[in-house]
Formats: sequence, C-alpha cells, structure tokens
Amino acid sequence: MFFRAWNTAIGDMGYALSRLELDPDYDDGESSPVGDENDSPQSSSQIDLDHEIAQETKLRSAPHERLKRGLARKEDLLVSPVKMLAAREGNYSGRGRFSAADRCHILNRYLPVKGPSVVDQLTTRAYVSQFSNDGSLFVAAFQGSHIKVYNAEMGWRLQKNILAKSLRWTVTDTSLSPDKRFLVYATMSPTVNIVNIGSAATESHANVTEIHEGLEFSGDDEWGHSFGIFSVKFSNDGKELLAGSSDDSIYVYDIEANKLSLRIQAHTSDVNSVCFADEAGHLIYSGSDDNLCKVWDRRCLRSKGKPAGVLMGHLEGITFLDSRNDGRYFISNGKDQTIKLWDIRKMSSNATRTPGLRNYEWDYRWMDYPLRARNLKHPCDQSVSTYKGHSVLRTLIRCYFSPEYSTGQKYIYTGSHDYCVYIYDLVSGAQVARLMHHKSTVRDCSWHPYYPTLVSSSFDGDIAKWEFPGNGENPILMNSSTRPHRRYFE
Repeated sequence: MFFRAWNTAIGDMGYALSRLELDPDYDDGESSPVGDENDSPQSSSQIDLDHEIAQETKLRSAPHERLKRGLARKEDLLVSPVKMLAAREGNYSGRGRFSAADRCHILNRYLPVKGPSVVDQLTTRAYVSQFSNDGSLFVAAFQGSHIKVYNAEMGWRLQKNILAKSLRWTVTDTSLSPDKRFLVYATMSPTVNIVNIGSAATESHANVTEIHEGLEFSGDDEWGHSFGIFSVKFSNDGKELLAGSSDDSIYVYDIEANKLSLRIQAHTSDVNSVCFADEAGHLIYSGSDDNLCKVWDRRCLRSKGKPAGVLMGHLEGITFLDSRNDGRYFISNGKDQTIKLWDIRKMSSNATRTPGLRNYEWDYRWMDYPLRARNLKHPCDQSVSTYKGHSVLRTLIRCYFSPEYSTGQKYIYTGSHDYCVYIYDLVSGAQVARLMHHKSTVRDCSWHPYYPTLVSSSFDGDIAKWEFPGNGENPILMNSSTRPHRRYFE
C-alpha cells in the first residue's frame, strides 16, 4: 500500500521561517504553527496499518489504561500533559510513576520544529550529521575534508576539528565508537581511518598532531582493485566495523585483531547502506543499487554462503537503511522517492525477476524522477508500508526512526532533495512536519536521543538545529554521568 504525503508545492525555500504541517487528527490541545490553507492531508483513518507494528507503536506511546479511561473523553484522543501529571500525583495508575509509554505519550507530541539556529556554516557541502548514542556529542562531515565534533552539552562548543586524510571526493560516512573515544570515517577508497577524539587537542591533522590510523578493507585481494566505502558502522561492543562498498560487497573488520575478518559478495551493484539488526550483531541488513534489501545471519553464513532472506519492493536503488534495533523491522530510503518499512519475517529466499518493470531512461544523479514512474508498484512488493512526499535525488539521502526514549519510535524522518526535512507518522503514514530552511539538498539529519532537538546537514553548507517551540532558550543539558532522564518523566 502506498502512502501519499500532502500534495504541497515546493517553491523557493530560501531562508524561510520554519513551518509545521500537522495531521488534523494530531491534537495536543495547544496552539501550534500549521501549514498552508491549501494543504489537503489524507485522513489517517483511511491508511492505518492493520499490522503488528501498529499495535506495538501504539502500546509504546499510549498512557496507562486507567489514565486513559479516567482522563480522555474519547479512546483516540491524546491526554493532556497537565492531566497526566495530575493523575501521576493522584496515583490513578496505581504505580505512582509514569511508565515508558506514559512518558512517550507526553513527549512524542513535542516535535523539534522551531528555528532553526545555525550551528555551523562552511563553504562546502555537508554530508553527515550524527548524534552520539547519549546525545552528548554531535559529528558533522563536509566534502571539503572537515569532520567537526561538537560538544552538545556545552553550548555546542567545537571539541575536535578533524582534517580527513587522503580524501577522495568526500567523507561518505562516519561512526562514533560506543565509548565515544574513537571516530572512524570513510571516503571513496578501501581504507577507513580511525581517530582518537578523546585527546585534548582541538585540531586533528593526519599524522601531524594526531595519527589517523588506516584500516585496510581490501585485505589481501590478489587483484588489488580499488573501491569506495559508502557506509560504515561500529558494532555495539565497539570491537568490529561493518561496511558497505562500491564493489557490491559487505565487509566486517575486526578492530582488536586489526584485520579484515569477513567479506560478503552481497549484491549485484553498489552496497549503499549496511546496519546491524540489533545489539547482538548476528543479523546484518544491506541495501543496494540492485533495488534489493537483504538479511544476513553471520551464524550460518560460512556454511550457506547466502543471505538469510531477500526483500523486494523498491523500483530503484536503495540509498539508506535504519534498523528499529529489534531484530525484526527496518526502513529503507529509495531512489524511487519512497521510504519502505520492512518486517524480515516476510522475506523470501530468492529475488523474483520482474523484467520490463522499468521502461524509461533515468539517472538520479542529474535527472528528475519520471512522472510516469511515480504510480508504479512492484508486483512482488514485500514491504509493510510505504511513505511518500520527500525527494531522493543527487545523493544518498538518509532516513531514520525517531528516538525510542522520547517518541517510542512513532515517527520516521528523512532529508530531501527539495531542501526540507520530512517527518512521517509511522502508523498512519501522514506527514506531520516539513522543516524548511536550507537552500540545497538535505542529505542527513539526526534527532537527539532524549531531547526534542533535530540537526540537519545540507549541501548549502549549513548545520541547522531545530527544537521544540519555547522561549527561545536552549535546554539545560547535563553531563551523561548525572543526567537524570527518568526523574522528570516517571
């Protein structure tokens, strides 16, 4: 089933004021900026998913049943924060505190839509924007070799300015180690560099002030071919690196042994994105320009040498994957201008050939997506749902689930070629926000794991920070050792 986003014309974005476009069913009882009068959103009641993930998402963000029955007039209405707090004090639930779902019910309505304020601006394209797992650090990578690490807990002070070593075209991806001591960065080469960002020096020049150690992913390849790495991720324990490359392969690098431990000839075209399915690290998801998503189980890979399953549905190449971190669901951004939600229990053992599906000439690097292709549907689409409205052109634009702590992963958000950041409701598919500021493609964006703050990076060189509407002041952030997240919401 295709979800159509609001049919809103995108004109000259410029440095316009941010606008929040809300689903009419999304009402928190407070005044909020709204979209244009001409916007005509599709009723969410018509496209609700009759699926397990819909129920899971609602359970993650619904208040306790006793609170709901006692405070909400209708079953589907949101309970106001004031009533929720009063009910907690009155112990309506019998628990004396908020549950995780109660907390998300309050927090997931406060979208980061105010602003933005510009964190930094360079004269070169911004490719990557990523918060650390605890939100204390933020990494931005630019085409002109700069990789900047900001301390988000100390007024966004620049903590490290890294100049990439042996840059080829651009920094394609970065990843912070779980302990935040090391950062790896990839370019269009088979070498991934690792830098210690825990040192005191702000400036980091390769082999001058600090060593950028090169991790060679080509291994002992007898052909000595060259390739580029599009995607690199630390494992949850920080001992391995997972990478996807332009030679159609997936790589796993053992950091402790300092050697390549696994190469999978995974696809028939570029592997643009890879990620772990969950914290265990046994399952790997991959997405490629061959239009396929694949699931790999490392526990049986050596004996079978094949993927655990294949997922079909995209009509064009896949630019990015993000896991729900539950070993079951993930999303993918595609050059067919859609995000798709996948359940790996629906995967098949082999890809079904669908000849004649594409009867047009098109290159996403310089052409607009053909109008006649916009309503096409893959005859063997295995996705759970599809989200449309944003634009995926010119570069490998990224998409993500919203944070579990504050939203229960209720939303999906993505950059876009039309200079905006889009936020979709996971269950209904409705577009609940479109953030407008940038003057060029938004390639990446990152939502703070705890606070209503989202940072976007664009080809206009801006790193822009969006927050929830308030008094204009930044929230007071505490260091990770003393941050009492639960105290305020349970």
